[in-house]
Amino acid sequence: MVKQTTASSPLLQVEDLGKTFGQKPPVQAVRGVNFSIAQGQTFGLVGESGSGKSTTGRLVLRLLEPSAGRVLFRGNDLGKLGKKELRQERRHMQMIFQDPYGSLNRWMSIRETLEEPLLVHGLLDPAGRKQRVETLLNEVGLPKAALDKYPHEFSGGQRQRIAIARALVTEPELIVADEPVSALDVSVQAQVLNLLLNLQESHKMTLLFISHDLRVVEFMCDQIAVMYLGQIMELGPRKAIYRTPQHPYTRALLDSIPGRGKKELPRLKGEIPSPSAIPPGCPFNTRCPLAFDRCFREQPALYELSPGHVSACHLAEAEGQPQGRPNNIAMSPGTGA
Repeated sequence: MVKQTTASSPLLQVEDLGKTFGQKPPVQAVRGVNFSIAQGQTFGLVGESGSGKSTTGRLVLRLLEPSAGRVLFRGNDLGKLGKKELRQERRHMQMIFQDPYGSLNRWMSIRETLEEPLLVHGLLDPAGRKQRVETLLNEVGLPKAALDKYPHEFSGGQRQRIAIARALVTEPELIVADEPVSALDVSVQAQVLNLLLNLQESHKMTLLFISHDLRVVEFMCDQIAVMYLGQIMELGPRKAIYRTPQHPYTRALLDSIPGRGKKELPRLKGEIPSPSAIPPGCPFNTRCPLAFDRCFREQPALYELSPGHVSACHLAEAEGQPQGRPNNIAMSPGTGA
């Protein structure tokens, strides 16, 4: 039996999630990640390339099998579901990929592309499927005539609108949007972001929004988790992250935004280390301008600095309350805006 989430429980809960690839040496792509997302909320994962954001998104949907931890969606442990049960749940959780052209089958018309998920899940009769795809295409701002065309006949922004329509066609509760505008021209990005916000409201969707662009994340998200080398460095409501950032990595990322004003820390230098050679102690110690001896010996725990706002930094110890082992925290539902 498939359980359902209640009004008081989160739609999605991630507990101690981890993913390791290979063995010689092992690549620790995601380590001890915890967070939860309430119904209707937009939760952002932000960080540099190689921080584990996209891998986390794929683990949430069980497109990758986790090495540790579990994902609860609508009260169901996805790791314990068989193929049939997992397919039933996949109707309710969909993904928007970064590359709209690569995510669309070039040999299928737009009508076939949008109808395919309905056929896979056995939803609606032919007349109902026709009505659903025509309605959705209109919602994403494309004419009915587009249904009989193919992906190569559209611009990048139009293809991403088609990909969004495909993700919505089964009426999912959760959408994982993995860098959905990074492959688009700047002039088109705002249009697609506004479209996502409008669709989220009209379809009562919950979004896990993945991006390296902090300006986009600030515009879109209620709660934000900052990732580095597969771990959450800081997590909290949007206002707390952008107005009172506590982790040196978060502050360095925010300082890199052009026109932000006074810079708090020296410019972030160097590259993110390889996830197959994570430094001991704090994973950020090789680039942190505030690192001291303890940072090279001990991995910091997450400290709660204010309700729902946590930071994994030894400098936060004097101000916050410890939350157990590193990254072992599940956020309570709430908009946090």
